[in-house]
Amino acid sequence: MTSNARRSRAGRSEAVVVGAGAGGLAAATALVDAGCAVTVLEARDRIGGRAHSVTIDGGAIDLGATWFWANEPLVASLVGHLELPTFEQHLVGDALFDAGVVQRLDGNPVDAPATRVAAGAQSLVEALADRLPDGTIRLGRPVHTIVADADGVRVCTPTDEIAADHVVVAVPPPLAAESIHFVPDLPGDVRRTAERTAVWMGGMVKAVAVYDAPFWRDRGLSGAAISHVGPFREFHDHSGPDGRPAAIFGFAPAVGLPVHDDDGIAAAFRTQLTTLFGRDAAHPTMTRVANWSAEQYTQPTAAVGAGTGTYGHAVFHRPVHERIHWASTETAPAFAGHLEGALGSGLRAAAAVAESAR
Repeated sequence: MTSNARRSRAGRSEAVVVGAGAGGLAAATALVDAGCAVTVLEARDRIGGRAHSVTIDGGAIDLGATWFWANEPLVASLVGHLELPTFEQHLVGDALFDAGVVQRLDGNPVDAPATRVAAGAQSLVEALADRLPDGTIRLGRPVHTIVADADGVRVCTPTDEIAADHVVVAVPPPLAAESIHFVPDLPGDVRRTAERTAVWMGGMVKAVAVYDAPFWRDRGLSGAAISHVGPFREFHDHSGPDGRPAAIFGFAPAVGLPVHDDDGIAAAFRTQLTTLFGRDAAHPTMTRVANWSAEQYTQPTAAVGAGTGTYGHAVFHRPVHERIHWASTETAPAFAGHLEGALGSGLRAAAAVAESAR
């Protein structure tokens, strides 16, 4: 890790970053590279946010963010700079469609060309973290209060109170509006916009089934499917390079699930996989579930009426009280909801903080 960050007056940080996902760590590394002193506070016991990967049989499966695309230059540039191995999403074979009767389609109209990080999307965020000075990231630190005044900001967790010149809020705006006490309060237009902004993936469940081999490929299937029956609505091949580990994942709106405990969701997922792909799908070696709608540090408890129409809204591009900056993927004017949007928002916030410091 590097050690080139400096401390501003009286030993305080020049910036505190709330959230150690892609946006937060993009902001933190850019600020450290600019010579700023940074502290990153993460509520979870891991970094990555909605980039959450699990190591399986020497490979990885993604329980959150999965792909990036050819028109997303920030992710591509970062992956290249960090020298992270990548591979192309498997597309070959026919897709399935279920509207009450499972039909085999001619080809795969479900998927589009995309790229994946071989060690999982979380490894990209971990590589960013490795560029920060030791001790920069503090895990298990949910922020409950941010106080801004003419002298700077104070960012409070159950165990810390950190003084800084600026704070970068790199968590979804509605979650910040609900869970963080701002003093002074967020301006009315900012609070209203934040509260009606949907959290990307916040209402979704992702399930991944791992198998000994990608049996569907032997049948000429791509692993992709669309279901109008549900509860899972779309499916994709999630195998690693050369088909190992072999896996299929699915997305389901949480509100449409008949059960909400992980075991029940996994069982419903396996049942639906069997309906689509046959008896070989009934007994995966492992099923993992990520219910993002139940994630305390992702989805606010009050999300009624929220939508994506406020993504990239102009209020998220202006500092609040001249010291509070937004940096989650929902605030990105382009590629909101993607890793690309998170990185762009983090870099934008870092540039604003660095300019103020200069």
